[in-house]
Amino acid sequence: MKVTVNKIDNANVLVSGTIENSVIAQNVDKLAAKAGKEMKVDGFRKGKVPAHVVKKMHGEKLVQDAEGEALRDLMDQGVKEAGINASEILGQPIFKKYEKTDAAINVEVEISTRPNFDTKGYEEIIPTFEQPAASSEEIEERLQSLASAQAPFQKIKRKRMVKDGDMTVIDFEGFVDGVAFAGGKAEKFSLKIGSGQFIPGFEEQIIGMQYEEEKTIKVTFPETYQAKDLAGKEAEFKVKLHEIQEQVPAAVDDEFAKKMLQGDENATLEMLKEKVKDQIVAEKVSKIYNDELKPKLIEALVEKFDFALPSNIVEQEIDAKINEKARAMSQEELNDFKEHPEKVEALRDEVRKDAADSVKATFIVDALAKKEEISVNDQEVTQVIYYEAMMHGQNPQEMIKYYQKNNLLPAIKMGMIEDKLFSKLLGLHQ
Repeated sequence: MKVTVNKIDNANVLVSGTIENSVIAQNVDKLAAKAGKEMKVDGFRKGKVPAHVVKKMHGEKLVQDAEGEALRDLMDQGVKEAGINASEILGQPIFKKYEKTDAAINVEVEISTRPNFDTKGYEEIIPTFEQPAASSEEIEERLQSLASAQAPFQKIKRKRMVKDGDMTVIDFEGFVDGVAFAGGKAEKFSLKIGSGQFIPGFEEQIIGMQYEEEKTIKVTFPETYQAKDLAGKEAEFKVKLHEIQEQVPAAVDDEFAKKMLQGDENATLEMLKEKVKDQIVAEKVSKIYNDELKPKLIEALVEKFDFALPSNIVEQEIDAKINEKARAMSQEELNDFKEHPEKVEALRDEVRKDAADSVKATFIVDALAKKEEISVNDQEVTQVIYYEAMMHGQNPQEMIKYYQKNNLLPAIKMGMIEDKLFSKLLGLHQ
């Protein structure tokens, strides 16, 4: 078996070789002999099945396995001759040629490795920014917002009409074509005006009603309404208003501070203001980081370092970007791409630079994280997923299973490492 190695660049090598038929034949004999010692065939003692019988029964499979073994040997020899450490090999090799002739199999396979590069000088390109502040007006506005959120709804003592933001207590019954429909009736139902809890147009027509007033409200169910028998249909609701409630904001004082800073009996309004100030600043920093600093830093790092990228990883990233675009395409567009392969290649070329930059950024972040001793453990990843699930009202365990099933945990972990690294480099405390 002849093997030659050509270094494409610092991250990719091309292993070329010829696997003679004699090598395949030797492998077939070896595999058949081994199988004969393990097989049980009628007419032969177990473990004593002759090789020619095994070949007759499983000839095609034996040849496939023999070719696979020869191919692995060829690549192992190529890796050894190239002086590549097996632990540095990334992903699956890319076959450039697999050509069978009467006498041999001609093979060309590209093997990719982890790129090595000098990280010197990254400190010089860290973007600077002006630390944001929280004004007294912003702090006061946030305090009032907190006070309003904490305020309970109370039945109004004076008689007035319903306005936006009120909590109302109503009876209602819905009809389509004069017939009441299932689930369209309730008594003493609490509805906050402006909450969007009911179908569009319903809450707006409650505004202006007075105590014990009865009114017929006309609305149209959305075309996307979950009950298909009601979707897109006009309906009438008979509504009776029983009660109007409004929020009375709590007084913003030391007692309010104690309520907001639970666990601290000595809490004061000034302490709460400091907490609110820190929160506002943190929110501004987070926005600056995500909107400006992070993209700017990634762009600067990608431009700063020049090194060869593993071809197979770049191709995988191109595949991911193509699949992302495909999910947004109509069936007609997808069919067009299937019928015109050249359009797919043109699209691959279109996204290639972005894909390469993305892969490059990942390797840079990985190298700098090691240098800066930044790491994220599995518990931290789990905590982030739990928080995300709770924020979206989803089951945390189910979300973790989803990420595991779709092999998304490494990407989440890498994103967390990236944010930790960039926060340190930028001097942020997120």
